[in-house]
Amino acid sequence: MHRTAIVTLKTLIIALVALLLVCQVFVVPAVAQQMIARSPQLGYLHVPAIIVTVVFLLCVQVALVCVWRLLSLVRASTIFSATAFTYVNIVLALVAVATLLICGSFITLAVVGVASPSVTVLCLLGIVIGSGLALLVVVMRGLLRQASQLERDLAEVV
Repeated sequence: MHRTAIVTLKTLIIALVALLLVCQVFVVPAVAQQMIARSPQLGYLHVPAIIVTVVFLLCVQVALVCVWRLLSLVRASTIFSATAFTYVNIVLALVAVATLLICGSFITLAVVGVASPSVTVLCLLGIVIGSGLALLVVVMRGLLRQASQLERDLAEVV
């Protein structure tokens, strides 16, 4: 991978992590306050909603840090090490947790009876995207495993 591509990707990761941090600190509490103002009867969901949202965003941030580390391994030409599998497995776990958070939130909103059609579509879209992303990471992990094995085999031959 070219140095320019890696630097560009790392710059984008920094920007995304910073934006997500701003969302966690400023946007999430403000949106939660607005929701309470509109629906005071759902005030008991205020704190759990903030916690779930912050944990979801934290999952995304940690996954981005793992991608950063994987890019560093690519740059150092050590992507076929055991360390890479650790980061890929962490990303897979984070995608699964984030998808489960979306699923749990959707179920909660449906049970409470406040899941509008747009919220339903967004939650279902999040579940489908999360599931698809998890499957993609599983396939990529398999490809990394095969490439690692091929590199070991080639090292033995040479």
